Amino acid sequence: MKRYIFLIIGILPVVLFAQNIQLPDTAATQVPLSANLKSSSQGNNMALWDKANAFYTTEEYQQAISLYEQILSSGEESAKLYFNLGNAYYKAGDINNAILNYERAKLLAPNDEDIEFNLRVANQFVVTSIEALPQPFFVRWQQSVINMYPADTWSVISISAFVLFLILLGFYLFGRSISVRRISFWVGILAVVFSGFAFSFASKQKDKIKNRTQAIVFCPRVTVKSAPAQTGTDLFLIYEGLKVEVTDSLHTWKEIKLADGNEGWLPDSCIVKI
Repeated sequence: MKRYIFLIIGILPVVLFAQNIQLPDTAATQVPLSANLKSSSQGNNMALWDKANAFYTTEEYQQAISLYEQILSSGEESAKLYFNLGNAYYKAGDINNAILNYERAKLLAPNDEDIEFNLRVANQFVVTSIEALPQPFFVRWQQSVINMYPADTWSVISISAFVLFLILLGFYLFGRSISVRRISFWVGILAVVFSGFAFSFASKQKDKIKNRTQAIVFCPRVTVKSAPAQTGTDLFLIYEGLKVEVTDSLHTWKEIKLADGNEGWLPDSCIVKI
């Protein structure tokens, strides 16, 4: 009887766990765009996608940009769409928008090598050179692990690991062999710990997509102030294309932080959030 009680206690958390885990809005964006668009209620998006790609192939980049943007305005969003849009902007000579869309693509597909490569190429045109503050090894390692997968993939991994834990719990409670019960116990512990870590990684990835605290500078050059006013002291000068982190907001001013730790205020019209 006690074994059944323990099994019920073990199943209850997974029900609550599954209810609380919600795949982020970007879950469908990790499949090929064609599959994503076919399931859309707006049936013309697939035709727009094909036309945009055709314009890109014939080097009619402005027409391609217009159609890609039209797909985005309909509510569709994917790493592949942002990537193609970034490529079109890059070919059209609009480096700021190219960087913006590469960054948006990277947000949805953080471990995509093609996106990372094109972003590095586009960033070579950024005038402002920033040397990022060094981070401890364990922080860099944690970030690299988290960025291995998008939020929806980590969520699936977390749920799968927890289901494995429940299966092993059943072997532990009802198994007759001592060796089977011992293995089930220790592997089950590892599975539930791994499930917790995966859930944490999914939450972090989802928060990055939801909050979007980073932005790209679009003003050709802007003087960062010590206060949210034109009368503030001039601190430093930055140029277009630079990625910054938005830390605060007051009226029409944004407080930003650079990768090297410098902080200050600039007009919100000079930046576009990723």
